Amino acid sequence: MKIIKPGFEFITPIDGNVILKRLEECGRVCYKSESKITDDSAPKFVAGIIKRGHEAVLEHCSFTVKIVCDRGVSHEIVRHRLASYCQESTRYCNYGKDQFGSEITVIEPCYLNENTFAYDEWKEACRRAETAYFNLLNWGLSPQEARAVLPNSLKTEVVMTANIREWRHFLRLRTSTGAHPQIREIATPLLRELQQIVPVCFDDILPKEADHETS
Repeated sequence: MKIIKPGFEFITPIDGNVILKRLEECGRVCYKSESKITDDSAPKFVAGIIKRGHEAVLEHCSFTVKIVCDRGVSHEIVRHRLASYCQESTRYCNYGKDQFGSEITVIEPCYLNENTFAYDEWKEACRRAETAYFNLLNWGLSPQEARAVLPNSLKTEVVMTANIREWRHFLRLRTSTGAHPQIREIATPLLRELQQIVPVCFDDILPKEADHETS
């Protein structure tokens, strides 16, 4: 059994300046103010439409992110309706095959510390699930049948494509203090990176640090 941490990577190349210029070009149609477009007018225009709540304009640009997380977190991600998804399938992926190292991979819970009772219990439960899964495969069950015993901690990969308005919605919800700590573990660094590479569009979303108890 392999234990890893979650993460993400951008599938589509992102040029923040190109995004701003496209959003300005689309948004100015509403006001027929295309004549006001200059080399440096996009940031101020996009900031203005966000401030006014005219976020429909932000739907004209989208990008794709591959997220590595556990199955429990993936269930929260795919609840965001205005997005497209592809996900690693436990129906078709046979973790007993060489391509998976003949083992399952699980995501380490960020709220558990190693060398504690809770961590050891979680790790042993995952090991028992792995053993049961392989026993069922060896007994003749298909991967989609044997998956019934796999844990929520099982690693999965989710490719998510959404427009900027929906990414803003996703990040506002999933970086809040009320979000599950494991989805915050992904959403908070994703937000911070987007604030670096896409000017203006995510600057008003402030991730809140939540001190969760560890066991």
